[in-house]
Amino acid sequence: MLAVGGGMKSGFRYGADSVSGAAIEGKMYLHDLHATMLHLLGLDHTKLTYPYGGRNFRLTEVYGNVVQDILV
Repeated sequence: MLAVGGGMKSGFRYGADSVSGAAIEGKMYLHDLHATMLHLLGLDHTKLTYPYGGRNFRLTEVYGNVVQDILV
């Protein structure tokens, strides 16, 4: 994925991959990516909930964490 601007470090590559292309270091899961993007938009992902089926849900569920290593 390529992300440009908006508070991210420039000229920066996050993580390392093996010959097969599988991440072996610095893995970022989809929930972490969503939490980081919401953080860059100025939203707290832990407080962003919506009701569905009589229960409150979050976009990042309980797994998402903001990845501080890629932020300026």
